[in-house]
Amino acid sequence: IRDITICASSLGKAHDPIVPYIEDGTITGIESSGVRGKIGEAISAGKLKKLAIMRSHGGRVRAIESGETHIDISFIGAPTCDDYGNCRAVGGKSDCGVLSYAMVDAQYADKVVAVTDTLVPFPNIPASISMVNVDYVVVVDAIGDPNKIATGAAKPTTDMRKLLMAKYTTEFLVHTPYYKDGFSYQTGAGGASLASTAILADYLRKDNIHIGLGLGGVTKAMCDLQDEGLVEKIVDCQDFDLGGIEGIKNHPDKHIEISTSEYADPFNKGSYVNKLDFVILASLEIDTHFNCNVVTGSDGVITGAQGGHPDTAAGAKCAIVIAPLLQGRIPAICTDVTTVTTPGETVDVVVTDYGIAINPKRQDLIEAMKGVDLPFYTIEELRDKAYAMVGKPDPVQFGDRVVGIIESRDGTVMDVVRQVKKYEFKD
Repeated sequence: IRDITICASSLGKAHDPIVPYIEDGTITGIESSGVRGKIGEAISAGKLKKLAIMRSHGGRVRAIESGETHIDISFIGAPTCDDYGNCRAVGGKSDCGVLSYAMVDAQYADKVVAVTDTLVPFPNIPASISMVNVDYVVVVDAIGDPNKIATGAAKPTTDMRKLLMAKYTTEFLVHTPYYKDGFSYQTGAGGASLASTAILADYLRKDNIHIGLGLGGVTKAMCDLQDEGLVEKIVDCQDFDLGGIEGIKNHPDKHIEISTSEYADPFNKGSYVNKLDFVILASLEIDTHFNCNVVTGSDGVITGAQGGHPDTAAGAKCAIVIAPLLQGRIPAICTDVTTVTTPGETVDVVVTDYGIAINPKRQDLIEAMKGVDLPFYTIEELRDKAYAMVGKPDPVQFGDRVVGIIESRDGTVMDVVRQVKKYEFKD
């Protein structure tokens, strides 16, 4: 078996063992939200025969539903499954909370194999993935380690820079016109994002306001707010930690699993991201056009994933991106990002540990912040602060060969990733 294309929702360091299969030609194509670890290095070194195609979560669903990407065989890890193929993400020994990303694969793949370590009596309902879409059920000893769902990114931070950015973010948010009872809210699982949710809770209590809808990748922080009565409903397409998994088990009437098509497909008749008031995101780089890069590192190597970043930024009324002014000794605010993954026209606010920049296109937000005691700067001034501290970085040395494509949500090409020159003559 050769010339396989892996079409995964995302690929991380856990998938490093597939690199030898890239090198020997077993795997020649990758389509994913992004890649981390050794796979990203292999692609940046030019070892993948075909182009790596990187899409947002919504873009992946669109590609599959439209037929642009055809899946021959889908293997779906199911925490529980009955002998007829009804899959659920809870009730087993390897619970992951939701099976949102796999729903489109189950619906459109030619053959669907459910892989489970907990076979339960029929019918396993309400099913996340129905038996009508499953061809085979395979029982194994273990499908994964749920304790590793709680990654380092999904833990509260004690970093003073991140806490300062969280404070700026929340104080900005509560002075916008969208901060009112019943607003909708999504945040990531980074330390600053989690801290901003904790600070926001204090404002919610003080102002007697509650979040009507919590969306997206869910963490314990959001579930704790729901337990307290500060969040009405959580709509979930991924659980970042064990607290998120417990939340959907404990509140099946108020914590709801959705598909990624419902979450973010730009071509369906209605996506949840379009109903967001606020989204709080992180970024590796942001440039003076407010473009964001969440896929390539400062050395040009593929090291991240688009995820729902472009989807939520496009849909939310107020998209806030958090980044420290410096990532180590590399300016995170720069003249031009290495790779454009989220277009600046969809980014409204950038929050750093040295100040806040509002996109000039959002004159309404600039007007709303008049008289607010926060450190506001232009994006160019923030860039200049970064360059004054560490100097302007030398541009990454790329070769001519294109190794990856960053697709926009609608399938057009947003940017390309080229082979990094330092890898050009390596085996």
